[in-house]
Amino acid sequence: MRDEILDQLSWNGHRYVTGPVRGIVVRFHGLGAMNMKAAADWPDLELASHGALVVEVFQDPWGWMNDPTRDLFDEVIDGVRARYGLDPSLPLIASGGSMGGHAALAYCFKSRHRVTACQVNCPVCDLPYHFTERPDLPRTFYHAYGREEGILERLAGSSPLHQAARLPAIPYQILHGVEDKAVSKEHHSDRLVAALRPRGLPLEYIEVPEMGHCGPFPTFALYRRFMDFIEENLAPCSAPGRGAQ
Repeated sequence: MRDEILDQLSWNGHRYVTGPVRGIVVRFHGLGAMNMKAAADWPDLELASHGALVVEVFQDPWGWMNDPTRDLFDEVIDGVRARYGLDPSLPLIASGGSMGGHAALAYCFKSRHRVTACQVNCPVCDLPYHFTERPDLPRTFYHAYGREEGILERLAGSSPLHQAARLPAIPYQILHGVEDKAVSKEHHSDRLVAALRPRGLPLEYIEVPEMGHCGPFPTFALYRRFMDFIEENLAPCSAPGRGAQ
């Protein structure tokens, strides 16, 4: 991907990274988000101080993690690695909330890149159920996955719950607010965690009684644990093959 195309399709925080790059954190946005990120926020700056290169892709607001969306993210990751001379062995951490949480999980089994850790907040885990969960959602799934005939089967093919056996054996952190009215904790995260636990994966499930959909975080300790998970899954400072600055 040419540099000018990479900048038209994504933002990254390489300029803020302190020291060698220790990993890429690719963020997946929620349903309907149309912003084109132009500057770092405080979490970006903290992660950059630990060597994390944050990447946000300007994806289709209703794309979910259909095949064109997956291809776009794969090409952007290729472009970021090529621009900064980053070794493919560097950690690639997927992170997102709501639709972005679904996308981060689905990217783990749909991408041609190896995702090394996944962090999600109030994720959509059961796509066929979510199709029926709110009246505003079917139009977005038709947009992403096409005609009505057979759509539930196509959604199941991208559904983390239905594809739980395909999720790689990597660290997962799943947060979900007990008071979430937009994405039911009972029907999504609870069921995915129950499907993953028997596999013995490194899985941290944080159920947040005071929280609704994706936030706000009720305590600083929760925010701190959220950030620490990413920092713990970056490459060690002395690890070889981290690429050029």
